[in-house]
Amino acid sequence: MGVVAFVFLCAFCLIFAVGCSAPADQVDQNDDTASFESVSDVPQGNLTEQEKPAMQDEASTKNAEPSASASSPSLEELRSKLNMSEDYRIGFVHGEKGPEHQKYIVLHDTEGDADAASVIDYWDSNGALVAAHFVVNKDGSIVQCVPLDKIAHHVGFGDTGHNELYGVEDESRDDRAGTVPIGDWAADYGMNSYSIGIELVHVGGSGDYPIEQLEALDSLIAYIDAYFGFESEIIDHKAWRSGNSDTSEEFATYLENYKTDRSYRL
Repeated sequence: MGVVAFVFLCAFCLIFAVGCSAPADQVDQNDDTASFESVSDVPQGNLTEQEKPAMQDEASTKNAEPSASASSPSLEELRSKLNMSEDYRIGFVHGEKGPEHQKYIVLHDTEGDADAASVIDYWDSNGALVAAHFVVNKDGSIVQCVPLDKIAHHVGFGDTGHNELYGVEDESRDDRAGTVPIGDWAADYGMNSYSIGIELVHVGGSGDYPIEQLEALDSLIAYIDAYFGFESEIIDHKAWRSGNSDTSEEFATYLENYKTDRSYRL
């Protein structure tokens, strides 16, 4: 190779090498403004051991599947799963009860073996204007006789002081029609204005509740929760008025399960 050609080749290689190198300050600027498609794409070679788990956790959160709530059944789907009919009677409604006044679901026994239709006919004919929102038959079928946004007289009078104890002091929305005082010891009436009543066809001491009835109650409570958009506290009638018999002793374990897990079984 001639001397001139050799000099020319060396000069070309030097120019090429300089052109491929970026100044250090330019690299720093690019690093400061770099963006990545997701946290998991960020190079972790320079992270501290404390920083790595946090970055990995954030990446896992971003890439996680949609939450269960996103695929929860709709109100219509929950209602369609219920074997439920409606039998509204005008005398059963005692005022308005919007979501802001809903606090409790109160469970009862009918203390009789008659089916829901017969129970509702009896309530309508006796002039007491008493009813629950729902009656659940032993076979799991349900009859709704009061809308969820209306007050029903299903718990009646409670122990004096229970209005304050349960946070149901305001009785102004309740027309109190058909009420008959039962004594100074039970002067409070506020629970009706803040609750949904569910009657289970059952006689205390007669044996266990059929699985079909308990499963229907599970589904009904889920529907009520979805309707209001929150979980109401679950109690039974005797919690409101001392000495009341319903629900029965054989329901005691189920009641505790409903209070904690909203189902008859843990």
